[in-house]
Amino acid sequence: MKFMRSVVAGTPGAGKSTFVRTLSDIEVVDTDRRATDATSLYKKRTTVAFDFGRLVLGPDLELHIYGTPGQARFNFMWDMLIRRAHNYILLVAAHRPGDFISARQIISFMNQRAQVPMVIGITHTDCLGARSQEEIMMALGYMNGKKRPPIVIVDPTDKASVVEAILVLMSLLILGSNVELSNTP
Repeated sequence: MKFMRSVVAGTPGAGKSTFVRTLSDIEVVDTDRRATDATSLYKKRTTVAFDFGRLVLGPDLELHIYGTPGQARFNFMWDMLIRRAHNYILLVAAHRPGDFISARQIISFMNQRAQVPMVIGITHTDCLGARSQEEIMMALGYMNGKKRPPIVIVDPTDKASVVEAILVLMSLLILGSNVELSNTP
């Protein structure tokens, strides 16, 4: 059996836990606790370590999905998760431009620790005040369209949308990488 590890990163409330729950074919292992910081203004619970889900891709291949906590104070978990990842998706809530700087910092943090394929997943595009893809990419520091990672619009509650995002992420791994999948989970 081979295992591929994908990390779902992003700021609080971007949809990471929901993404993992929507994709997983097992009951998700989560570490949600009552939010006690500014996150509590828009959600009651938040991830403090990670979410874990699994998706069987074939008789000899499993995708292990790890959702990170969103707050920077838990960046030790980001570090542990990204170092063993084959790829990652950064979820960005289009309707919270105040979070774009934090999302940019997450990209920098992850890229300093691992050179793995990544995708930008834009969520909450249907919310009041949602910014355009172009605005978001500029805020994330991607001024040049040729050097941008792939962008997908993601509805973390919709299985087809989440699967599409994972397929884009996996295609990057297949097309541009000689990464060996793990024999251990």
